[in-house]
Amino acid sequence: MSATPPPYHQTAVRPDWRDLPDGLREAVGGRLGAPVVAARTATAGFTGGFAAVLTTATGARVFVKAADLARQRHLADWYARELAVLARLPAGLPVPRPHWALDAAGWYAVGLDAVDGRTPRLPWDPAELDAVLAGYAGVAAALADPPAGLTALGLPRLADLARSDILWWEEVAAGREPVPPLIPPARDRLPELVALESRLPGYAAAAPGLAHGDLRVDNVLLDPAGRAWFCDWNWLCHGPAWFDLAGLLITGYADGAGLDAVFAAHPAAVDAPPDALDVTLAALAGYYLTAAGPPATADPASGAGTVGPGAGPAGGNPAGTSALLGAHRRFSGEQALRWLAARQGWH
Repeated sequence: MSATPPPYHQTAVRPDWRDLPDGLREAVGGRLGAPVVAARTATAGFTGGFAAVLTTATGARVFVKAADLARQRHLADWYARELAVLARLPAGLPVPRPHWALDAAGWYAVGLDAVDGRTPRLPWDPAELDAVLAGYAGVAAALADPPAGLTALGLPRLADLARSDILWWEEVAAGREPVPPLIPPARDRLPELVALESRLPGYAAAAPGLAHGDLRVDNVLLDPAGRAWFCDWNWLCHGPAWFDLAGLLITGYADGAGLDAVFAAHPAAVDAPPDALDVTLAALAGYYLTAAGPPATADPASGAGTVGPGAGPAGGNPAGTSALLGAHRRFSGEQALRWLAARQGWH
């Protein structure tokens, strides 16, 4: 098992601006009010949807996501949900704000703020980690008492997502899923893994706030001033902020940082049950490792086809278009399991 992270800044397989239908490009240009003169395709992410920062002849910039309604309907639905969430998030949060949505030439497109930023470096740079943790503290505080506009969207509940899509050790123990590769300290710990992950639905159901639901290092951008911005909000759900925090910190475990103390000291974990971190690590380890096989063979343009559970920890069927999707899952699952084994004293 390897502790080498995938290159999160270059995981994506996406169409370029020039690959989009003429009708869509004309419609987007019309909405922007000026011709598009430059397009910088987003290189992070694991789905096959179009995503790029577009610059117009007037110098205006916008981040555009687009999906083929016939072959990438699930992506179009995700983009529409994200647009609705972003429009209702409390003001002042470090999130890209929505501008518009349109249908053209059989495609669905959304325009968002273009954030000038990059994904954090791995292993974590201490200053960058501090910036991300501080930024998420503000996000978590704003969502601790869910705004009515957001709850009116009929958001899913992490407790239900856990039961339907996140908890996989029980499936492994029952022989309904193959046993994934495990680090030596965890190879004889399947009963403990099942017991730990089984507590997540109850803990999640008791939490009053909202969680991003898919807070990974590749869903964070650091701007030139060092401020953290939080992206990809289509999995917002009723659930505890400490679930987000644990999922974010997993990628930092490879460099041996003192993350137990980081988790315990963060405002998002103030009301967490004593074993919340262990429960989350167990659940996410099983979730990622069970899904870490090679991506299913599919038409790269369609974004269809997955193996096992989804790419993001709150569920769904992500597009298995990136050859690095399996590497992302494997790395995340390994780090969660290593961290859990160290906390549990497994040898």
